[in-house]
Amino acid sequence: MLSFWEKETWFRNLDLVVVGGGLVGLTTAVSYKMRFPRSRVLVLERAPIGLGASTRNAGFACYGSPSELLDDLEASSAEAVWSRVEQRWVGFQKLMKLLGPENMGYEPLGGRELFRTDALDQTDAVLNRLPELNVALKEIFGATPFEVEAALPEILGLRGFEQSIRLPFEGQIDTGRTVHSLMKLAREKGIELLHGLKVLGYEDSGVGVWVETDVGRFRTRNLALCTNGFARQLWPEASLQPARAQVLITEPISGLGLKGLFHVHKGYYYFRNVGDRILLGGGRHKFRQAESTARLVTTAQVQRHLEQFLQKHLRQGALPEVADSWAGIMGFGAQNEKAVLIEKLSPHVVCGVRLGGMGIAIGASVGEQTAALFED
Repeated sequence: MLSFWEKETWFRNLDLVVVGGGLVGLTTAVSYKMRFPRSRVLVLERAPIGLGASTRNAGFACYGSPSELLDDLEASSAEAVWSRVEQRWVGFQKLMKLLGPENMGYEPLGGRELFRTDALDQTDAVLNRLPELNVALKEIFGATPFEVEAALPEILGLRGFEQSIRLPFEGQIDTGRTVHSLMKLAREKGIELLHGLKVLGYEDSGVGVWVETDVGRFRTRNLALCTNGFARQLWPEASLQPARAQVLITEPISGLGLKGLFHVHKGYYYFRNVGDRILLGGGRHKFRQAESTARLVTTAQVQRHLEQFLQKHLRQGALPEVADSWAGIMGFGAQNEKAVLIEKLSPHVVCGVRLGGMGIAIGASVGEQTAALFED
């Protein structure tokens, strides 16, 4: 149970409690505080640091590779797909404006989509429709977003790829530094952040919300659920499916010439340099049922699959030593749906979840839109 002192210090006269201390939760809190400067805002995070996806992703500032977008067009209308690209582009600009590129470790190194030698039919299908994509998206970026590359530079140290398309507007960030900077900004604006406190449930009384936690119960005027892939733990009816993404990073590699972001097979494989290391993630499409989980653990089969990809495509000779591996949890809709879920659940409860693996690009916009659901 909470003590009298704890209630008086942290849990009295709250205007907004945000559940989830990642990109969306923090930007929801900041956006609300900017709208209502005299409000009292509290962010609750169950872990010492956010353990969903915000600090556990690959750090890609990306907007959709050609094969990924063509795959999306099979499941969604062209209008919906182009709209998502614009949301990504505009959303990342919002995050950059909010924090500043230097506080995110942002590097505008560009990206490439690579096509494997053993999948030439897929390559031709994408190249044939590239003009269509460029025409549709040029207005969003203000220039042609995709450029066919004559040949891959040998300095990249890649093999087994037949074709490359340049994605000049992409960049990479340091996700830890980004979230740390957001936390600092939130505190500077007078927002309280409490970590290690788990929310068990809530009840909207019509005049406010009772929040049940593992240390006691308290009341707030408004509540925002920003837990993305974990949303069903507090909102069981949510149309949301968790999806685990596994990542590894190598030890430093002497003379590494690989720079920038790289996408393979509709974005299901992705890798980049982190200084002189290689970060590689993906492969969940090979183990889709097992990876439709909220369990934050790596598995031997996926890690082995990633290591095989690394050895086959990224370096010749001995496999670089793996320094670390980890997993993050994303949130998708049915059939891998990428539509964001921003909704008012009751008079004083809203949610901003189901980011479809696009959190870096759209997180700031989702936070802003989630905060905007609250009335004066």
